[in-house]
Formats: sequence, C-alpha cells, structure tokens
Amino acid sequence: MSSGDERGPGPAGSGSRPRAHRSGDHEALVFRDNVEMGQRGLASGEAPTPSAAAGGRRISWQKWTFMPVFLVAALLATWLWFRGARLDSIAHQAVDNGKVWLALRQHIQLTAISTFFVLIIAIPLGIALTRSRLRRATPFAMALANLGQAVPALGLLILLVIWLGIGARSAIVGMVIYAVLPVLANTIAGLRGIDPTLTEAARGIGMSPTGVLSKVELPLAVPLILAGVRTALVLNVGTATLATFGGGGGLGDLISAGIVTQRMPVLILGSVLTVVLALFVEWLASLAELLLRPRGLEVAA
Repeated sequence: MSSGDERGPGPAGSGSRPRAHRSGDHEALVFRDNVEMGQRGLASGEAPTPSAAAGGRRISWQKWTFMPVFLVAALLATWLWFRGARLDSIAHQAVDNGKVWLALRQHIQLTAISTFFVLIIAIPLGIALTRSRLRRATPFAMALANLGQAVPALGLLILLVIWLGIGARSAIVGMVIYAVLPVLANTIAGLRGIDPTLTEAARGIGMSPTGVLSKVELPLAVPLILAGVRTALVLNVGTATLATFGGGGGLGDLISAGIVTQRMPVLILGSVLTVVLALFVEWLASLAELLLRPRGLEVAA
C-alpha cells in the first residue's frame, strides 16, 4: 500500500496538510508557553525592568534633579537669612576673610582623603579575608573594625592627638578607623553571598583564580560594596566636624566658634553647610551606586 493510502483517504493534496497542521499547533504551544513564562516572571518580580531590557535611562530625572534643587534652595535661603542677620564684631571675625570657604575646603579635603584610605584598606582586606588562606582571620579583623566604631569618635580623636600630635593627620587617621567597618563588612558579605555554583562553573571553563575574582565575584559583589562606600562617605562628612578639636580644621571650626562665642548665626551657618555637604555627598554616592552597578543587576531608579 502506498504512503498516501497509509494517511487515509482525503481530498487531493491532503498529504501535506496534517504536517502543516502539526507545525502550527507546535508554534502555538511554544507561544503560549512563552507568554505564561513571561506572566510568571512578572508576577514573581524576576522579569527584567523596562530600563534594563530596552537599554533606556538607568536613572530617572527626579533622581537627577530633586536633591540638587532642594540643596540649592536651602543654601539660598540660608544665605539670604545670613545677610539679613545682625552680626557684631565677634561674629564677623569668625566668618570674614574667607574663613567660611577655607573651612568648607578643609572639610571636603578631610572627607576625600579619609575615604580614599578607607577604600584602599577595606576593599583589598575584605577580598583577602574571603580567600581560603585568610578566612580564619575574619573574626579577628571584624572585631578590630567593630572596635573602631565602638570607641566614641571624640575620644578616639583625643587619643590620636596625644599619639600623633595636633593637625589634620590625627583627624584623618581617626576618620579612617571610624569608617572602615561598613566597607569591610559589605565587601566580605558581598563576596560570601555569591552562589558557589557560579564560581565553580567559572573554574570549570578554565578561568584562573584572578579571572574568577575580577570577572565573576567582584561584579556580583559591587552593589553591596558600593552601599558600604556610600555609608562610609556620609560617616566621614559627619566625623570631620570633630577635626576642629584636634586642630584639623573643617566646618567644625564654624560650629565650635558659634558655640563658644554664643553667636547663633555662625552656628547655624556651619551646621547648615555641614548638612548640605552630607546630603550632597550622599546624593553623588547614590548616583555612582546606580551607574556602576552591572547591567544585569540594575533595577529601575
């Protein structure tokens, strides 16, 4: 019996129709499965966000504009109020001759230098403590880092002044000790939180330990590391105000002068500048955290 007879009787040319019908059914099933998988992904929150999937903007315009506009408005209001305030000779002596700009510049320098040393100490140390050779030393290192924050910042600064002398060096060392914990802890947590199957797969395809660290582990740990850096920056801005008690300068000079001389305009000026600087640094750090986050790990901002 011929192949046409095996398919059974039917109209002419019916031999190709069953195959076309089966192919159409298969495509419909695949399409339905894809739709159902997409719906399940959206329901579980695992589907890619529109910005990541379509390559759109990673940061919304509100994120770009709200904080700078708020800070500019706060500075403008403070400046207008300060111009209208009645200052006596003691208050003028505290703010004249460029002392405000000098204090602001010193504060920024203290924050930048201390944060730089925090990064070059905490991140490599955190990486080393997640390796098998030094993993046993992690509790000891974390205990030392916790000790730095357990000691009151002012007391730590005084001890450093007694040891290192008066000046910016004592303030910077104290700020580094005080801010190293969040970066170190987040680096260790970010590297330890990586799925071991990912690193094993990277080693299985022949990647060296350095390649696994630079191309797999660090990119996956970047979000947590950047969050720790962001916390350290804000801590350093606040701690830098205490540098005035060790001769390190900064906006703490204005705050201290306002308290000692009981001149409220000077005190408010120093306090507002410190708060604005802290919020501005936090905003910049949040932008860097979003921009440096690997594409596969980013979320809508």
